[in-house]
Amino acid sequence: MRSKVLAGALTLAVVATGVSPVVASASGGDALDAVNTFIGTQDEGNTFPGASAPFGMTQVSPITSHYAGYRYTDTAIRGFGHFFLSGAGCWEQGGLVSTLPTTGEIGPGKAFDTTNPATFDQTKYAAPFTHDGEVGKPGYYKVHLTGYGGVDVETTAATRAGAERYTFAKPGDNNVFVNVGQANDKEPVTGSSIRVVDDRTVEGTVESQAFCGGKAYTTYFTTKFDKPFKASGTWSPTGGTPGSRESSGGAGLRGAWLTFGGAGQVTATTAISQVDAQGARVNLAAEHIRSFDAAKADAQRTWRRELSSVDIKGGTTDDRTVFYTSLYHALLQPLTANDADGRYYGFDKKVHRAVGWTYYDFFSLWDTYRTQNQLLALLKPDRAKDIAKSILAIHDQGGWLPRWAYASQETNTMTGDPVTPFLVDLWRFGALSGNEMRAYQALLQNSTQIPPASSPFQGRSGNASYQQDGFVQYDPDFPKKGQDTDPNHGASATLEYALGDCSLSIMAASLGKKADAAALAEKGRTYQTLWDESQSDRGFTGFFRPKVAGGAWFTPATGPYTPEGEDGFHEGTAWQYQWLVQQDVPGLVQRMGGPAATGQRLDDFFAYDHLVQDPAKAVREDWVVGPYSYYNAFRYNPNNEPDLHSPWMYALTGQPAKTSGVVRAAHTLFTNAPNGVTGNDDLGTMSAWYVFSALGLYPAVPGTGNFVLNAPRFSRSVLHLENGRDVTIKAPGADGSKLQYVSGLEVGSKPSDQVYVGFEQLKRGTTLDFGITEDAAKTTWATSPSSAPPAPCGK
Repeated sequence: MRSKVLAGALTLAVVATGVSPVVASASGGDALDAVNTFIGTQDEGNTFPGASAPFGMTQVSPITSHYAGYRYTDTAIRGFGHFFLSGAGCWEQGGLVSTLPTTGEIGPGKAFDTTNPATFDQTKYAAPFTHDGEVGKPGYYKVHLTGYGGVDVETTAATRAGAERYTFAKPGDNNVFVNVGQANDKEPVTGSSIRVVDDRTVEGTVESQAFCGGKAYTTYFTTKFDKPFKASGTWSPTGGTPGSRESSGGAGLRGAWLTFGGAGQVTATTAISQVDAQGARVNLAAEHIRSFDAAKADAQRTWRRELSSVDIKGGTTDDRTVFYTSLYHALLQPLTANDADGRYYGFDKKVHRAVGWTYYDFFSLWDTYRTQNQLLALLKPDRAKDIAKSILAIHDQGGWLPRWAYASQETNTMTGDPVTPFLVDLWRFGALSGNEMRAYQALLQNSTQIPPASSPFQGRSGNASYQQDGFVQYDPDFPKKGQDTDPNHGASATLEYALGDCSLSIMAASLGKKADAAALAEKGRTYQTLWDESQSDRGFTGFFRPKVAGGAWFTPATGPYTPEGEDGFHEGTAWQYQWLVQQDVPGLVQRMGGPAATGQRLDDFFAYDHLVQDPAKAVREDWVVGPYSYYNAFRYNPNNEPDLHSPWMYALTGQPAKTSGVVRAAHTLFTNAPNGVTGNDDLGTMSAWYVFSALGLYPAVPGTGNFVLNAPRFSRSVLHLENGRDVTIKAPGADGSKLQYVSGLEVGSKPSDQVYVGFEQLKRGTTLDFGITEDAAKTTWATSPSSAPPAPCGK
């Protein structure tokens, strides 16, 4: 999701060699050592470098001047926050409870002048820092602040608590500032409180705005120090008050300072909760953080276990770092949302309890339904079951299925119907066992109805015209409950609805709902209503085009309609969205004029002739290159979600070799550098895309459980499934620096000419043995019409 930041907001690029030596040297057999958490911290990747547990509630990471928290080229750290999203696109992204070690006297006329409120603005007291010696690894972050006489800061995290260790170089009294009135840049704090409980503890609240213009929500926190502070005070919008033990109120500067006498080293542990103050206390106690070093060891042991679900061999040190960092980013979210005692704040604004399972929140479904969801379902099925259970709990408590859930509220961000393919894929992967009918009824309600006006959920707001006429009308002025609504992007919403309905038809058929299955499959072909055979662009005829209410084609007031324009499509154009018909590839090919014409259109879309000559140059010059460059484009946009699956459209139309070529070219955009993620990472979506494509399999068609294949990047990869079985992927001679293709395949030691494998094959454990060639002339594998998977909603 990237709809709130203005196009062209991009800035500095960091060259691939601009990584600190500590990070660049990561290599060897340890997956944890291979990870570089600075990847994605520049050029709007929007990741954070600090510490987190897998799917953790609490993260501890530095705050600089960027709305996502940290930007690699910034020079000062404002504090270390305790809540972050990874890779999201809207401004409101956390950085709550910002702490910073400082030195200097505090009082009237002192270094920190309590009579001047601006003294306690974190943009003013921020400390300069250096990348020399900066470390970013799973569960551990370290940085040297060059201000305040020099302070080393280390952070680590358990699931529900984080820890910071401050080592001061300057002798004498030292301070820790706890700022509750400010957070990440562009994260509004509308209310806050802080209370000095005793000489080791502070507690409080932060009321901040939810993602993408959502409503305010409250985070509770408890912070404990490993040694007593000798003095303290609080600040408010009017200035600081030495000795004060409490500050509370609305928006504005607010926090507390804690002064430690002659302490060379101070450790703070912080836990948060969205339930209440007791929840934060319970979370802190439950994590049993005995010492910083013990907490760090626990965190890194947990991460090693998570990352070891995939073993890879082959490739360069940078290849290994990019792969394991991508896997790491894909395992950060959704976030644990229930406290250690099981309590969580539900979508009905009541407190519930998860007993024997984990309740998750923060679902970027428009993004994650395409890649990250399937990766978790394949590698982490136990977590996937709890994720599915969480989505159903949201439905039960809120009355509707979510789209972009954040802090127990629906933000109504993005359009289409992402929850349907998301949940259907979880069903297909076995994560809905025992809840199939419950989930199906919720999905059918979402597919066919509209939430009442009183509901905070928007659902399929375009369903009235879609159910009656087979398309969502394009209406830029259609009222909305949040940031987005489907008729504002009627053409793309129609395609998303159709894709979702087709996936649901597969589930309906399996559950014996024959009439529903037939009706939903028919809805899966509604994309046809927007195919305008009269439209031509770049020598190709036939494109999707929005319709207005009543069924007339939309024509802009400023001139003729163009498939390269923004009208009717969300964060893309008709060129990118033309491929969002995975459910009926034969039908799409027919409309495009047959296989040859479709191939030519794909070639133009990917600039394939240029790509084979110089892949790295072509993707940076011919493809869409800006993270927020959505419109007036006719080429592949690797920075955004609508066309992420499109490289595999070659494989689904009889040209799998070109899928491998495009994927290898796209891999040049993923680098071991701060700008090494394409666009926003979107809660692991882009990273999961890389993991799948590097392994050589991709979940291109929702609901089918099929993975479409391409040439793997590594000579050997092993997926260690939770059921004890292994999926071994062999590709002798694989070399990611070259364009390579599949010359043959054996599945379980048997030759296969299919361009796909099914989840059922994988979960039993199997071996995929790829033949690899650099000679495109030797790529007849899987090119026959019978090689492609059946189209689930073809006719």
